[in-house]
Amino acid sequence: MSSKLQVLTPQNSQIIFIDQQPQMAFGVQSIDRQVLKNNVVGLAKAARIFNIPTTVTTVETDSFSGNTFPELLAVVPDNDILERTSMNSWDDQNVRDALAKHAADGRKKIVVAGLWTEVCNTTFALSCMNDTDYEIYMVADASGGTSVDAHKYAMDRMVQAGVVPVTWQQVLLEWQRDWARKETYDAVTSLVKEHSGAYGMGIDYAVTHVHGGAERVKHGKRIGPNPAK
Repeated sequence: MSSKLQVLTPQNSQIIFIDQQPQMAFGVQSIDRQVLKNNVVGLAKAARIFNIPTTVTTVETDSFSGNTFPELLAVVPDNDILERTSMNSWDDQNVRDALAKHAADGRKKIVVAGLWTEVCNTTFALSCMNDTDYEIYMVADASGGTSVDAHKYAMDRMVQAGVVPVTWQQVLLEWQRDWARKETYDAVTSLVKEHSGAYGMGIDYAVTHVHGGAERVKHGKRIGPNPAK
């Protein structure tokens, strides 16, 4: 059976964030950049919930790209940050060693979220797969390119080479898999409420207006209506 028919699990996955830095984000035109950051941080929080080993790598931080999004670093405050000069993360031995360490434990499905899709993500994915038996799962909505076409055709090129395209919420729910897994249920639904837009709004509505539960936050009294005379 092809290993790509095996779904992502907390045991077979690791994740790498590539160059989630402001100067790289400034050039992104394929996705709204606030949405991009929301999705990146949501994905990082998902990895934290399921104890997924996480690698953070950066390029030319001081001379060009700036510091990694603080919202991402706040999720993984104890992680080392692997600095590079190469646009291709696979050219850096520290990155190879970090991934190999976790792959040795059976985590050969590498979830990738990076900037830019057509450069750093594509070269890493192709080179990594060429040299190893790792599988690459490219998180399309936690990555961004310099144009819609740049992102699309980079994703197409990677898919032709065997990369698996995914979205961040898909990864989260694949790791959860079963709502009977109560040890992560509350954390996952809390994450969804914070980062999943309409899906999270729907959960809030269902809790309060279908199941009669309490609101998530305390607030002032609701006053009115009081039609003006």
